[in-house]
Amino acid sequence: MSQAGEQGTLFVISAPSGAGKTSLVSEMLRQDSRLGVSVSHTTRPMREGEQNGVNYHFVSRDEFEAMIARGDFLEHADVFGNYYGTSQVWVRETLATGQDVILEIDWQGAEQVRRLIPECVSIFIVPPSAEALRQRLVGRGTDAPDVVERRLAEAEEECRHAAEFDYLVVNDDFSVALADLLAIARSHRLTMGVQQVRHASLLSGLSGRS
Repeated sequence: MSQAGEQGTLFVISAPSGAGKTSLVSEMLRQDSRLGVSVSHTTRPMREGEQNGVNYHFVSRDEFEAMIARGDFLEHADVFGNYYGTSQVWVRETLATGQDVILEIDWQGAEQVRRLIPECVSIFIVPPSAEALRQRLVGRGTDAPDVVERRLAEAEEECRHAAEFDYLVVNDDFSVALADLLAIARSHRLTMGVQQVRHASLLSGLSGRS
């Protein structure tokens, strides 16, 4: 439960396509009630099983470009010919309530977010090997062979930016990677800056200050 004046933390999580980011974040949300996720806007076509407003806010290219012009996005990028963007108002308002927020975005978006919210915590997830990544992309059966090859090429570029992030998590064993991510979130909440706000009354009483 959030305390008055407590600001939530923005966790920025990036990974190459097929590294398991979406599955890991989904389980993080299930296990940690203090975490919420920002639902991005996209011009990508909806896939089977997806729901508007749950997986993404699906909008037309014209709608998205109008939102860019209005400055609605905290970050946005063109990925494989489709726009993706994060609502700036929703993120800032949610953080102000003390709720932690996860952004699932690519390295370009993470770079934009770090400029606007430098106190965010950034995490990069990688697969255990390039071959494992190929097997995962082929195995999920959602992309044509040429798209798989394009995503693999893009993954090389994305991984060159891993060192720009605060944390690196290797998703070899799902349960271990999940535990690492949850540990990052939990440990950040225990930093002195966060705890001083959350437990201001306790610290004041213990130190004899009123």
